[in-house]
Amino acid sequence: MLLQVSDLSKSYGAQPILSSITFQIQPRERVGLVGVNGAGKSTLLRIIAGEMSADSGTIYKAKETTIGYLAQTSGLQSDRTIEEEMRAVFAHLLDAEAELRSLEHKIADPALQEDDKAYADTLDRYARLSDWFREKGGFEIETKIRSVLHGMNFGSFPMDTVVSTLSGGQKTRLALARILLQAPDLLMLDEPTNYLDIATLTWLEDYLRSYSGGILVVSHDRYFLDAVVQTIVEIERHTAKRYTGNYSRYIDLKAAEYESQMKMYEKQQDEISRMEDFIQRNLVRASTTKRAQSRRKALDKLERIDKPLGDLKKAYFSFEIDRQTGNDVLDVKELSIQFDEKKEPLFRNVTFRLERSENVALIGPNGIGKSTLLKALVGDQPVLDGLIRWGTNVKIGYYDQEHTGLNPSNTVLSEVWNAYPHLEEARIRTVLGNFLFSGDDVQKRISSLSGGEKARVSLSKLMLARANMLILDEPTNHLDLYSKEVLESALLDYDGTLLFISHDRYFLNKMAERIVELTPNGTHHFLGNYDEMIEKKRENEELKMEALTQTQGKTGKTTVVVETSVTSTYEADKQAKRDERNRQRKLEQLEQDIARLEGEIAVLEEQLTDPDVYNDYVRIQSIQAEIDSYKQELQTAYSAWETMLA
Repeated sequence: MLLQVSDLSKSYGAQPILSSITFQIQPRERVGLVGVNGAGKSTLLRIIAGEMSADSGTIYKAKETTIGYLAQTSGLQSDRTIEEEMRAVFAHLLDAEAELRSLEHKIADPALQEDDKAYADTLDRYARLSDWFREKGGFEIETKIRSVLHGMNFGSFPMDTVVSTLSGGQKTRLALARILLQAPDLLMLDEPTNYLDIATLTWLEDYLRSYSGGILVVSHDRYFLDAVVQTIVEIERHTAKRYTGNYSRYIDLKAAEYESQMKMYEKQQDEISRMEDFIQRNLVRASTTKRAQSRRKALDKLERIDKPLGDLKKAYFSFEIDRQTGNDVLDVKELSIQFDEKKEPLFRNVTFRLERSENVALIGPNGIGKSTLLKALVGDQPVLDGLIRWGTNVKIGYYDQEHTGLNPSNTVLSEVWNAYPHLEEARIRTVLGNFLFSGDDVQKRISSLSGGEKARVSLSKLMLARANMLILDEPTNHLDLYSKEVLESALLDYDGTLLFISHDRYFLNKMAERIVELTPNGTHHFLGNYDEMIEKKRENEELKMEALTQTQGKTGKTTVVVETSVTSTYEADKQAKRDERNRQRKLEQLEQDIARLEGEIAVLEEQLTDPDVYNDYVRIQSIQAEIDSYKQELQTAYSAWETMLA
């Protein structure tokens, strides 16, 4: 195995964070670490990385195993250029390359050639070092650097750009690029999807799927987890539990597990109630005393099933409105924004409309101006040209991803109360309680809050606004997976109009009815959610390809070769898609088989708790044999499933 964590515990004072954490990671295994904010995920990664000590427990890894760790806030801090930072990763290879050049000069020296032994030793050293250099990828250094920088959206950056001049998000992306180039045996990433746009996220997923080492990743991006990981380790109530499969599979397994445990618990409780009732009714009667005493002994020996724990406390909120808008909510025409008169506009010719109750997503690469456009809509950013016209009765609620509207010196209570001074303190506290701020939590300073806590404060203020037009800039940033689900439910029930920016593709799929894609020269419009937009783009590309091949076929012999090449690629892509669909169907069938077998096993194991069964040795043997048979089938199905995912 690559890593073994055994019985690890950590507390801060009297507050336990992690208790008896045990799990392992196999070579090339991709593991997603999930849990609510504050569950101890980042603490666990820091302990494994050696940045923090555990109170007890052991972490085992082989001596030669290398671990790379990228924390949430580990933006690259350096006065070197981008090129110098990336090449520093390969310092050992660059030193070897310098030695090879030196050896080449020596070999060419006539004086050395006169000394047969020294010449032979030099040739031998050169041959061995050259082989080592090739095996370690020395000839691919520049290709690797360019590929990763391009994937992480640094393709257009001059390589002599000094790292310290980059923004915080750019430094974080560059730190991720560097650790990918280091290629450790175990790659540990804490929220790597922060500050990445959709194109970069897609590239990163492809890169990690083909990564040669193991991966342990903390992420609140469900789409990313589904695409990358094969195993989920959940930290809940300070302990860890392992689930085979991606995030969606984990959700299904967890729900089925809870339902099965609850049925077993309730059945045993019914049996206990019947036994206690029998004992109470028959213990005082001489003719049935012995039977009652026997039942009491059986009841005393019964191994009680603990009631399964329900979900952890979640935030709860809803967005309500005072009155509806007219049908036409927003009309944007030919909008252009420019920051510097000497430079080109950030974007131009932006045109779109919003009607009442629409849910519309605004997407585009980082730096294109999405947040700037939202600020222009709410009057916080001047425009160069164009028209912004709001409809009748529109009341805007704006969520800023940077939370610039929060006063760092305020407490949580005063921040919300100052915004709505006409409300009673009890009402403010109730709202904050819905957002998981209770007791002394409401006296915390805004400056001391985590990103997730600031997000919940901003959402509480937004909820109280009762706006009929919500403009949300990355509302899922910093929220844990459970809080995202609550936000989605609240927005799906919202009666107003919604315009939002998000890089969370799961959120886009669930919320967007229409997508506006922002470009430097205007907008593209797509009806449907993110996946439907991607499918539409593929169809458009295929149509363009077909049109291209038809046009080229009419131009004579010179372009027939091109047509054949393009057609060949097109057919290959179609075949690849067919193969992928077949693979997905087989995967779905295997998953159905696994769910069925797990259900059969749960039913049989439940039967073993029945007093009529566990007192019948023959039936126990028969049921256990069935369970063993199903478990063998289940193991075979799991093996096939994991092979197809590899």
